[in-house]
Amino acid sequence: MSQDSASVNRPLPPPLTRTIISIAAPPLIAAIVTAFVVNLTGVSTGTLALPSVFLGALGLASWYMGGNWYGSKGMGLRGGRPFYAGAGFAFLGWIVILIARLSFVGSNESQFLQEPLFPTFMYLLLFEAFAVQMWAFGLVFRGISDWRGPLTAAVGSGLLFAVIGLYIFQESYAFSAGAALYFVVWGLFYGLIRLRTGSIIGIIIVQAMQSLTAWWILPPQLPLSPATFSPLFYTVMGIWYAILIWRLWPSEAEDYRV
Repeated sequence: MSQDSASVNRPLPPPLTRTIISIAAPPLIAAIVTAFVVNLTGVSTGTLALPSVFLGALGLASWYMGGNWYGSKGMGLRGGRPFYAGAGFAFLGWIVILIARLSFVGSNESQFLQEPLFPTFMYLLLFEAFAVQMWAFGLVFRGISDWRGPLTAAVGSGLLFAVIGLYIFQESYAFSAGAALYFVVWGLFYGLIRLRTGSIIGIIIVQAMQSLTAWWILPPQLPLSPATFSPLFYTVMGIWYAILIWRLWPSEAEDYRV
């Protein structure tokens, strides 16, 4: 097991134990923090503020644990060529999702730019992108990689990203089999980018920009109906992500960038 120079030289738990802790501990900490905030403030459990509390605690717990175990580079916080490569691949997904969004999802024109852009972008960047990816593609990816190998780590961390995205992300507008498949292939796409480039910084930034441009600047018509939210959106995006996954799928161990 290799660690970057920023990691702390101390004995680590066995890989399986580390994987279990990585998957279970941050969400548990986040749930406890969220429950504490609810009891302390009396905020309704349905308020939009609570996902921010949960995701923020999830990201901070993952960042702290991963920083102590693997160091920043080991968590995927790499700049330079890994950053540009990861951002480039993620950008290909962003462009097509914008085209599909404009083609298959009706927009609520009266709500254009109702939300202030900078605070919205910072929420998407820090909570929906950074926090979730620090857990899935940083902490959990490294644990699974040391236990079962990098390719299994890319798939497993991608599935975790899909689950939390489907239930918490603001762009999860239509809960259906098509939506679930869309989030799964999206997670696998990002997991393979993490595997092939060794960096999550690019996909963090692109994810935030993708959500901002596709779902916040252009909010969909609500309530959703087949006339305003065509199932073809998820079909097209699923096919496109599948093509990108096929192109990114590693053919040999030298393609791994853990």
